[in-house]
Order: sequence, then C-alpha cells, then structure tokens
Amino acid sequence: MSARPAKLAVSPGGVAVAVAGLAGLALCLAGGGLEGPLATLCLAPAVAACLLRRRDLLAFGGGASVATTGVAALATVLTRLPKVPQDAAPWLAAAAMLLVALGLAAGLAALRAETLRTRRAGDQADLALRLLEFQPNLLLHLDRSGSILAALGAPLAGPPAALTGRHLGHLVADAELPTLAGALHMAGQPAGLQIELVVGARDQPGGWREITLRRSGDSHLVATVRDAGAQQAREQTLEAARAAAEQRDAGKSRFLANMSHELRTPLNAIMGFSDIMRQRLFGPMADRYAEYAELIHESGSHLLELINDVLDMSKIEAERFELSLERLDAREAMNAVLRLMRGQADRAGVNLRGLLPSQTLEVDADRRALKQIALNLVSNALKFTPKGGGVTLTLQAAAGALELSVADTGVGIAPEDLQRLGRPFEQAGDAGQRAAGSGLGLSLVRAFAELHGGDMVVESVVGSGTTVTVRLPVLAAADDAVLKQA
Repeated sequence: MSARPAKLAVSPGGVAVAVAGLAGLALCLAGGGLEGPLATLCLAPAVAACLLRRRDLLAFGGGASVATTGVAALATVLTRLPKVPQDAAPWLAAAAMLLVALGLAAGLAALRAETLRTRRAGDQADLALRLLEFQPNLLLHLDRSGSILAALGAPLAGPPAALTGRHLGHLVADAELPTLAGALHMAGQPAGLQIELVVGARDQPGGWREITLRRSGDSHLVATVRDAGAQQAREQTLEAARAAAEQRDAGKSRFLANMSHELRTPLNAIMGFSDIMRQRLFGPMADRYAEYAELIHESGSHLLELINDVLDMSKIEAERFELSLERLDAREAMNAVLRLMRGQADRAGVNLRGLLPSQTLEVDADRRALKQIALNLVSNALKFTPKGGGVTLTLQAAAGALELSVADTGVGIAPEDLQRLGRPFEQAGDAGQRAAGSGLGLSLVRAFAELHGGDMVVESVVGSGTTVTVRLPVLAAADDAVLKQA
C-alpha cells in the first residue's frame, strides 16, 4: 500500500496560533514596528501556543514568532531607509528577510508535523472505531438507570444504532429483569465492581446472553453483551456427559460389589471343603489328591483376597465405605499381620521381620483397615522380593502421627511406574510380576490412608528395593516409642 501525500491541515489550535501571529504583527506595525512600544507582540504566536498547553504547537508558535519578528524588522528597515546608512541598508534588509525565511520554514515544518500527527491520530481513531464496530460483542454506553446512550459492535436485537435510547432490559427476558436491575445497581456503586451475569434473551426463546457491567469514569456504565447460547449448549452437553459418566461409574461399582458378594458364597464353600480334604478330617487320602486339595485351597485364598480388594475399592469409589473407629493398640494389629504373613514369607524364602514399639501405642483407627494396609504392603513386598531377600515392617510414632512403613530388598520400581502406582488397577514391572496381583493393593492402601486423613509415600530405586510409608494422624497419645525387633 503506497503512502498518501500528507495535505497541510491546521487544527483549531493551529488556527488560533496563526491568528495570534497576524494580530500581533498588525499591532506591532501599527505601533511603529520593532522600534515601537508594541514590538513584543511579535511573540504572540509563541505565547498563544503556551497558553493552549499543546506541546505539538510550541514549534509552530515559535516559528510563527520568528517569522512575525522578521516581517516587522523588514518593515522597519524599509520605512527607515532614508535614515539608514547606505552601506548598512542592504545588510539590514537581508537580515530581516532571513528572519522571515527562517520563521516561515520553521512554521511550515511545524505545521506539516502537526498535520502528520493529526492524520495519524485520525487513522488510529478510524481503526479503533472499525475494530469496535466489527468485534464480535455488542458494546454499550449506559446511564446509571440502564438506558443505552450509544452502541457499537455485533447486532443482537436489530442494528446497534436502533438500540440507542432503549433500556438494557430490551435485550433480556422479562423474568430476568429483577436480576438485571440488581446488577445495574451493584455496577453503579462507587467501588466500580465488574458484574457478570448470564440471562435469558427476550427475542430468542431458549437463548442466553452474557452481560458484563462496569462503571466508567464519567459515572456512566459500560456493558458488553454477547450471545451465550452456544456456550450454554456446550456446558449442558458436558454436564450431561459428566452425569452419564458418573452414573456408569456408579453402576460399575454397584455391579462389582454385587458380584463380589455373589462370588464369596461359593468360594467360601470351595475353600471350606478343600480345607477339610487337605487336613484329612474324614480319613486318609492319596498324596496326589491331598496336593490337589492344597492347590485348590491356595487358589481359593488368592481369589478371595482379590474379591475382597475389589469389594473394598468399589465401596470406597461409591463413597459407601465407613470407618469403624475404635481405641486399639496398633502393635497388636501389626503382630497379627506378621503372624499371618510368616508362612508366605517362609515359602518364598524371604526374611520377614517387624520393628515395633516396646510400649503400648494407642490409636483411634479402623482395626480392619489398619490391618489391611499392613497386609497389602507386606504381601506386595513379598511378591516382588527374590529368595534370600528381606522385608521389614516398621511401626512408630513420629511427629504426632502413626508412621507405618514396609521396606524390601526387591527389584524396585522404575521412576515412570512410580507416577502411576496408587491408582486402581495400575501395576509396575514385567508381565510376570503383573500377573502376581490385581493392581488394587497400593490403591487400597492410599484410599484407607486418606479415609483416616493421612497419606502414602512410595520411594524406590530399581535393583535396590522399595519403601512405602503411610502416615496417619490417629495417635491417641503422641509419645515417641522405642523400637524393638519383633
């Protein structure tokens, strides 16, 4: 785009400065020129520019003052030629004409600069006006009562110009008028709050409009209005999708809970009869059949453990799991876990030990949940610790909380897997290691800890083992306990 040549144009301020210069020159000449008492009036353009407090006019006023002084000097020289020495007259006339030329050049340069500034300002104003007219919202200038003084932007209920003189309530449904009145009152307060509201549209049944109100500097109000129908439709769609997802998730939890209950009954029968067979309560039995009964019982125990985990997790996700808090000695729960897991540790060839306080450690907690936390942590540690390794369960009171940690010398967990652990059905390790569990153990530990108001932290180094620490604010007495090996 080629630049347009700037045509000289003088603003009202520039006209005032020019008129002051002509008037000052006329009075100066009438009073005898530079030798008269009114000679200082040649500075009238500069004085006028100063009085207007316009920096852009100072250069124009100064140049006009120089030009006025030069004209006055030239006139004085011409009128006094008979009295001026002949050898000095040409020099005086040349000096006066030089002053005129310099003044005119400075004035024209200043006038051109002002013209360019005025044009730029006009172009910027035109651009701003075009942007305001074509931006996607409707901009309104309102009085304190909500009457529309001016409108620009996207049309909603007819062209913006047609809204001038109407009330803002013309854009909203009748049922929303009290809400709008309250918003106008709040926006008009001296605090200058920004009020945002979404209201129904008068001319669009089922449509919505978002209105933002704010007080302007002249005690009027500025409002932006946009069509919020599409946004409301998206939000309603998202809300419906969220509700449907929650309903499906709740249905899944109910299904898992029901199925777990249904599976427990035949499974208990299988375990009971297999236990009778492996103990040979009704007489001798071939060794191979006894071995089969042992395998059936072990498989049933494993399956029952998985079912219990699924049932507990489904209750927790459905927010139906309730803690049964009681005052108990945490050492007793840990001793029970160690006794229960000792056989599994011996079969795996792993050294299982416990470090428990020497004195009573009373807590207010759910006994079953506390045992389940320890059972899941020890069971996980035994599964992933090779033969000859060790698993240590430590219980202590530290910093006003019950701290339970299980450390092993197993294979460890990769950093990328650590971020996933603790979520339901997430597992780490290779395919063989994942087949050893359901992925619910650590998620149940975290859930039980959070139900008690605590948390779980997992630390691990690949090849060096893993330590899982659970902190529960359940101490009945916050005395630090002395550890002993159990």
